[in-house]
Amino acid sequence: MDGLVTDAELVSRALNGSDSAFSRLVERHQAAVRGFLRRALGGGWAEADDVAQDAFLAAWRSLRSLRDPGGVRAWLCGIAWRKAQDRIRSSRRGAVRDSLWLETAETPAGVSHEDRLSMIAAMAELPPDVRACVALCLADGWSHGEASAALGLPLGTVKSHVARGRARLLKALGGSDDA
Repeated sequence: MDGLVTDAELVSRALNGSDSAFSRLVERHQAAVRGFLRRALGGGWAEADDVAQDAFLAAWRSLRSLRDPGGVRAWLCGIAWRKAQDRIRSSRRGAVRDSLWLETAETPAGVSHEDRLSMIAAMAELPPDVRACVALCLADGWSHGEASAALGLPLGTVKSHVARGRARLLKALGGSDDA
């Protein structure tokens, strides 16, 4: 049944306020947009899906700018490409910022440059919630209670994440958690 309704008709209905018509356009073209983004970004599916979601939201907001309702797939891919370029630029800026920070960050006395790089790599491998707890409690000196409140995690969870994270970091540095 959906194949009988053209893209142009769905665009017209969406322009007249039909959320379901736009939803049908998304359903019809999401595989093409997501596939294009996966190839264009060269990354994982999650990143491509995030960018696709941003693109569809932008398309909904700017639907009135669509000049050729029959060419909605190309229009959607164009929006997706611009969103992908934004993501790529943002990633590059982040990488430059991180690199500059690493170059200018002071290494604490007694910590070698190699150990600092090992620590950064080990932190990157921690699950995000564990990494957040370790960053706040061990690196920034927050109490477990403060981290619990800031992260919205139970106090016991913060304590176990910090202990687990400390153990993994020490192991990455060739030490043991005997303290």
